[in-house]
Amino acid sequence: MLNVPGFLKRLVIGRAMRSEELHETLLPKRLALPIFASDPLSSVAYATQEILLVLTLGGLAYLRFAPWIAVAVVSLLAVVVLSYRQVVHAYPSGGGSYEVVSTNLGPSAGLVVAAALLVDYVMTVAVSVASGVDNVISALPSVAGHRVLLALGFVALLTAVNLRGVRESGRAFAAPTYLFIGAVLIMVVTGLIRWALGAAPVARTAGYGIEPAPGEAGLTGLALLMLVLRAFSSGCTALTGVEAISNGVPAFRRPKSRNAAATLAAMGLTAIAMFAGVTALALLARVHITDDSCRLTGLPGDCRTYPQRTVIAQLAAAVFGGEHSVGFYVVQTATALVLILAANTAFNGFPLLASILALHRYLPRQLHNRGDRLAFSNGILALAIVAGLLLWGYRASVTSLIHLYILGVFTSFTLSQLGMVRHWNRELRAGSGTGAGAGPELRRRYCTARAVNTLGACVTGLVLLIVLVTKFTQGAWLAVLAAAVLWVTMRGIRRHYDTTSAELAVTDPQEHLVPPSRVLALVLVSRLHKPTLRALGYARAFRPDQLEALTVATDRAAAAALARQWEDYGIDVPLKVLDSPYREVARPVVEYVRSMRRESPRDLVAVFIPEYVVGHWWENLLHNQSALWLKSRLLFTPGVMVTSVPWQLTSSSRADRHPARAPGSVRRGEPDRPDPRRP
Repeated sequence: MLNVPGFLKRLVIGRAMRSEELHETLLPKRLALPIFASDPLSSVAYATQEILLVLTLGGLAYLRFAPWIAVAVVSLLAVVVLSYRQVVHAYPSGGGSYEVVSTNLGPSAGLVVAAALLVDYVMTVAVSVASGVDNVISALPSVAGHRVLLALGFVALLTAVNLRGVRESGRAFAAPTYLFIGAVLIMVVTGLIRWALGAAPVARTAGYGIEPAPGEAGLTGLALLMLVLRAFSSGCTALTGVEAISNGVPAFRRPKSRNAAATLAAMGLTAIAMFAGVTALALLARVHITDDSCRLTGLPGDCRTYPQRTVIAQLAAAVFGGEHSVGFYVVQTATALVLILAANTAFNGFPLLASILALHRYLPRQLHNRGDRLAFSNGILALAIVAGLLLWGYRASVTSLIHLYILGVFTSFTLSQLGMVRHWNRELRAGSGTGAGAGPELRRRYCTARAVNTLGACVTGLVLLIVLVTKFTQGAWLAVLAAAVLWVTMRGIRRHYDTTSAELAVTDPQEHLVPPSRVLALVLVSRLHKPTLRALGYARAFRPDQLEALTVATDRAAAAALARQWEDYGIDVPLKVLDSPYREVARPVVEYVRSMRRESPRDLVAVFIPEYVVGHWWENLLHNQSALWLKSRLLFTPGVMVTSVPWQLTSSSRADRHPARAPGSVRRGEPDRPDPRRP
């Protein structure tokens, strides 16, 4: 008989892999790049757009600041990439920023980084998928009404692919990532060549004006500075995901650190080239975009129905000859795919970081377990659920979600660089690990590394302050609150695990090996049937010092009938009937068991509960509810052992792979065989 759930699981996830096959999941650089770098590479699709959106709040005149903001973002990206290359070499175990900060600045600071990164990974999935849906809508405006459904569907698809394992997801996502890189670079080069030849591409919105937002016209002084800083902080979304490679070093093939550093460098150079090229081309093509299409003047028709396209869509149409050209659809398809797949960076980073935190007892231990395909399945599912709820709550709007973004990643950047500065200071004080006679060349190299990290800490710290100031009231406070709650929760989980370990630690083994004075066995009886007899037989097999059957008389007539049937069957186990005038079951049993414990504190009370084993979830609603409640009450009573005695119903056999047969049933042409499930 086909096991449908198991078949569907194998179809979606694939065959289970042995633990010894873990080495087969290690990644070469060509697959590691699309897996760990798809987020920073794909952010090219919206980083420039976010800069332009903020600057146009004051009007078109403020677009003159865009090149300088782009230069600042590119410089910052270069510094961060250089800094994380040092992290990869110094801490190759895969903890990334969390390990660097925990080792050098203390566990509490490390938890700050971990909480910030976990929140940022969730935001990466939400923003990437929402932005990908925006690009789908730019190419197919007719699906705009299904935005949330599309976003949730893409999250489900990403979850299924990642549950198949890291290597499988790399193979699936490599082609779209490389297609996006190639399509954007070809678009940029083509557009710049046309500009150099005197035929610069012109965006469809080049002739439209933009009315300044209320209160934003004619900005000067501090107001202008805040506008520019806000645009810079929005453009810094281009840096999200840079740290993922440092977290994923163990997933690389050997030599792990060298391969991870090479992949990080390739990612940095590619992202810088793409971001700079898209920003330059957007300014040359005079792309105009705003967060409210009704502020665009000169629109053809009603602004409320004007389908405002993304910056990438406008550039593709301008460079390749219109919105129905092959080049336009190639760029839009590649952009939509890579933005959706950019969430894969988080689907790899979040489970890895969560597994390390679980190993350190800051998160539930289940997050450290690998699934059938040797992926951290529980972490993948947790990320998918939280990101899906966020997309649903914010209606998959990039504009709404972007304000919750990048705060966490710059917290990680800043503390990580401070940790690396302390790391190099310690190395220099220790003579670089080779004694006082360490060579001047090695010391010079470490001093250079410390200088790079110091610069990185200062710059990213400044950006963190800018992001916090400019985005806090626009929704970033939610990200801060989520990280704070997560930090407190992780501290509480660690405290619980530490307390439990201390309480369960063995000091004197002989003290805990002392047997009880006597074993008093109770078999709970609701009526006289086969499960009851099996429980009685099982209890007898333990040879307790005292054996007693126990029933609760919620209905006195039924209890009297049970007692007569008990006597008629000649069962030689005494039946104790507890009166329950208020028709309660659990309370009389618990009180009776506690009274036995009070009379003989050194005795052990063993309670045997007959239970049905059913094959369908809805059957559980019809059976075993009293047994479940009783067990939950008895488990809190010291000196009491609770044992479930199962009786498999026919439906439980159907749920197995083997054909079901009712107890005692006979197939045509076969002799009747004894049922091994009978007592």
